[in-house]
Amino acid sequence: MKVEVLGTGCMNCKRTVQLVEETARAQGVAIDLAKVEDIQKIMGYGVMATPAVVVDGVVVHAGGIPTREKVTEWLTRAAATPRCCG
Repeated sequence: MKVEVLGTGCMNCKRTVQLVEETARAQGVAIDLAKVEDIQKIMGYGVMATPAVVVDGVVVHAGGIPTREKVTEWLTRAAATPRCCG
């Protein structure tokens, strides 16, 4: 699954990246994690507050550091979603 953390590089954004990495590792879920700092790309998602989290192209969070429970929920839901064609 592809996970993107959108933000300009502030401490909250860096902490969100770390939280997503740690949670995925703890769950044993393989993710393709990208940090998006380009403001045009961030705005392309319609996000006005960072950090934001995008899972498989869907914005699941914007503004502030998410809780570990929320990250677990997103990763679990995305891992259980059937994928077509790779």
